[in-house]
Amino acid sequence: MDFTPDRGSSVQSSDFSFQSNPIFQPPSQPAATEGEKFLISLFSACLIQLEHLIHFTPVTMIRFILLQNRQGKTRLAKYYIPLEESEKHKVEYEVHRLVVNRDPKFTNFVEFRTYKIIYRRYAGLFFSLCVDITDNELAYLECIHLFVEILDHFFSNVCELDLVFNFHKVYLILDEFILAGELQETSKKAIIERMGELEKQE
Repeated sequence: MDFTPDRGSSVQSSDFSFQSNPIFQPPSQPAATEGEKFLISLFSACLIQLEHLIHFTPVTMIRFILLQNRQGKTRLAKYYIPLEESEKHKVEYEVHRLVVNRDPKFTNFVEFRTYKIIYRRYAGLFFSLCVDITDNELAYLECIHLFVEILDHFFSNVCELDLVFNFHKVYLILDEFILAGELQETSKKAIIERMGELEKQE
């Protein structure tokens, strides 16, 4: 059988047009109601606000906590940001030099790189927090004092040797009210009660 088209016949493009065939026509979309239009506009506005918050709201948190003596020995170090070991040693050295040599007449806040250090001295120990430049200094000063009060209650007049020989308990206490660089619990009573429950389980 010969499938060669007749030279005398011509194929018109209209023969393969689907426009006249209703099967290939896209279904008609119903018009959105006023309520649906309102919800769409509200959802769009929420997305714009969320994008604005993500890009322009600064993330404030505690970057690290250090407990050091006057000789520069670090008795506790808790980092909430990823740092290499060499960088951690460098940070500890710089922070110690910064707070130890600082005049007692000055404030307990000092700029450190793009952050600031908030510190308090108790006997021969320096408690230092690295926070964002926009954070509330007085709030973190009270945070340090709360930590010391809890340690003092838990160890009955805490001293440097308590931190050395019971460092695991010190980290547990710290984790009870600071988590991932954020203050989670500010009640001294609640923290002491939870630590008492942990002591009973040991």
